[in-house]
Amino acid sequence: NNTDNKGASYGCHENYLMHRSTPFADIVRHLTPFFVSRQVVCGAGRVGRGADGRNEGFQISQRADFFEVEVGLETTLKRPIINTRDEPHADPEKYRRLHVIIGDANMSEVSTYLKLGTTALVLAMIEDKFLDGDLALEAPVAELRAISHDPSCRHLVALRDGRRMTGIQLQMEYLERARKYTEDRFGADVDEMTADVLDRWESILTRLAEDPMQTSRELDWVAKLELLEGYRTRDGLNWNHPRLQLVDLQYSDVRPERGLYNRLVARGRMLRLVSEAEVARAVELPPEDTRAYFRGRCLQKYPDAVAAASWDSVIFDIPGHDSLQRVPTLEPLRGTRVHVGDLLDRCRTAGELVAALTGRG
Repeated sequence: NNTDNKGASYGCHENYLMHRSTPFADIVRHLTPFFVSRQVVCGAGRVGRGADGRNEGFQISQRADFFEVEVGLETTLKRPIINTRDEPHADPEKYRRLHVIIGDANMSEVSTYLKLGTTALVLAMIEDKFLDGDLALEAPVAELRAISHDPSCRHLVALRDGRRMTGIQLQMEYLERARKYTEDRFGADVDEMTADVLDRWESILTRLAEDPMQTSRELDWVAKLELLEGYRTRDGLNWNHPRLQLVDLQYSDVRPERGLYNRLVARGRMLRLVSEAEVARAVELPPEDTRAYFRGRCLQKYPDAVAAASWDSVIFDIPGHDSLQRVPTLEPLRGTRVHVGDLLDRCRTAGELVAALTGRG
């Protein structure tokens, strides 16, 4: 869970690498309405309203009540919708890291998938200056909370241009632009995952608009609400009953035998996108098309020689060298299997690898 209902909130941060040349003002302008409204897809659901959860009721997002400003650097006080922390862990001349703190911690694979996939699409449109029109909100922080406090998804958000629309309709605006963007840029050659994100996004939004409960097999907040309403109906409980707060906590318990989400999965009541075998494989094997491949292979093949490994470097402790040997990995799309797979296969030791990379071999 993201909150203890005693005033504390715990983050589930996302990080996206963006081109440094993208004006930050464009990011703020186009991303704020998206972040305010995307909770209808990726909210985790929460019993109680207000930072301390004292106010009775259910809301869509666990984090919404803890945000106070639109833009800022803080992550624990005066939390902003758009966080300005910028530590790229890559070439700082080329990239910035967009540090996203507004998201809930999801159990649902569909919610997680769409949270990352739709955000990546919106960021791509911002980078390519594709977004026209203005969806700026009159009061973003207030609307963030208002959307969260209305599980019927009927609350009308006030835009600066005088229009009013629901959070779902705001998301539909971004979806329509994303479809046009991919059609204009890629035509029929759009990759399979992007096409799938767009189709799932549209399907979820369409059903949310008809009746949110239609998405109970896919979205955390709806699945949790369905569970809670079952308890309320069966036992005649008010929203402030401690048993409902316990159910709220138990939904996200990661222990397979205790977590209510995991029980729903076991009963076939939650849609999964990956298998347990795929999860186990991902724990051991890095993706092959990013710098993670180089880092992961080094840890697998030369574990005793790796002194440290991070986003932007692998540091080796090699016999015969007076100092540690640092191999920078500042380019996210280098160090892939295509780039270094054969080299890693050939080099029996970390010393051979460093010598080959530095031209001393």
